[in-house]
Amino acid sequence: MTTDPRLAPDDLFLPALLRPGRGVYGLFIRDALAEAGFTDMPGNGGYVLGLVDPDGAPLSDVIADLGVSKQTAKELVDTLVVRGYLQRTADPQDGRRVVLTLTERGRAASATVFATAQKVNARLLAIVGAERMAHTQETLEALLGLYSSSHVSDE
Repeated sequence: MTTDPRLAPDDLFLPALLRPGRGVYGLFIRDALAEAGFTDMPGNGGYVLGLVDPDGAPLSDVIADLGVSKQTAKELVDTLVVRGYLQRTADPQDGRRVVLTLTERGRAASATVFATAQKVNARLLAIVGAERMAHTQETLEALLGLYSSSHVSDE
């Protein structure tokens, strides 16, 4: 007789923890953004701001990193542009490509997102310790590399 692993509370299935775990960061970040006056930040908006380097990021890269449909990603970017967090510019090396850059407001919101994530990390570090945090990061990095490495080795 086999036991359903979903029913074993001491042996939680990793995928069942990943999404809500990311959501905890999101809750802290949304609260911090609202506290800082960024009450119009759309869902996933803080994540998008984190994808944009100080020198900007190609729109195509942001869309790909979001992992949602192109239409959904473009709507989110449009909202961030209209609300003054991002601006679109032409890529100086390829005028056909669009580059997103942070506005002053976007930089301030991005700094809030980053500082909040650091605070959550510090709280986790205090609970589980540096070694476990390092192992968790290593495990997640390995997970992120699984799909791309499996497709490269299959070719």
